[in-house]
Amino acid sequence: MVNNYRGFRVSLVVPCYNEELSIGRVIEDFKDALPALRIFVFDNNSTDATAQVAHDAGATVISVKLKGKGNVVRRMFADVDADIYVMVDGDATYQATAISRLLDRLIDERLDMVVGSREVAGMGAGEAYRPGHEFGNWMLTTCVKKIFGGEFEDMLSGYRIFSRRYAKSFPALSAGFETETELTIHALELRMPYAEVRTHYGARPEGSESKLSTYRDGLRILWTIGKLYVSERPLQFFSMMAIILALSSIGLSVPIFDEFLQHGVVPRLPTAVLSASLMVCAILSLVAGLILDNITRGRQESKLLAYLAIPALEGASEEPKE
Repeated sequence: MVNNYRGFRVSLVVPCYNEELSIGRVIEDFKDALPALRIFVFDNNSTDATAQVAHDAGATVISVKLKGKGNVVRRMFADVDADIYVMVDGDATYQATAISRLLDRLIDERLDMVVGSREVAGMGAGEAYRPGHEFGNWMLTTCVKKIFGGEFEDMLSGYRIFSRRYAKSFPALSAGFETETELTIHALELRMPYAEVRTHYGARPEGSESKLSTYRDGLRILWTIGKLYVSERPLQFFSMMAIILALSSIGLSVPIFDEFLQHGVVPRLPTAVLSASLMVCAILSLVAGLILDNITRGRQESKLLAYLAIPALEGASEEPKE
């Protein structure tokens, strides 16, 4: 297979659903930016001519029947063989000419993921990146930073570059738009080297509509963060639950003990039973956290071994950067 950028095989993978008006432009822009780029368009049950337009523009079109961007990402990483994967949405909002900067950052610094952080400017900024979406992105990104660490500014960007070892070790469990959250947390949990590069973000072509539902998808992403917090930080989560239950138990037991010490009787038996039950639940929660923490460590070790089994990017040529 022909090496197409500094000695590496680079593939562009584009998830698409009803992007007939924009996919042709995406393919042409990235071809102009990097002529030897191998382009794969993953059509997710589009009801318009997305697949035909992509095929006519010279891309390899692969159909994905399971609905949702997460399902498409799973197929992307499974079906495409490359040294470097460039993932971009098919809505023509991301800057194709930035691809060389992102690739150079990944190769020169031996990173596993580079995120194209969205930057909007000019009169159409509000149309390109609506204030509600911008606020939601900031809120969700902040949640992830507080829980999992990291220095991301734009966790939900759809413009990313991955090394082969990242792509082939990523489990891709999410089904929908929450996959960007999963992509970010996967890198943070395995302590992979990553970076962000600011890139221009523009408005969709006229007539093209966003598939993102602000509230529904925002809640799904928040729910995903919560699930990943429980699965990746079980001891922390269940310890907090244990503390809450234990404090509740103690709060209920204080007046009962006070009456018992004064009068030698326990008149509020149901409250006493509830207090004792809450303390038992607190102990069980702590034990569950300890057990699940060991299981999580085992899962993380397995993912790390899968990651380390794939060679890092090596042997970049000294040819001039494109």
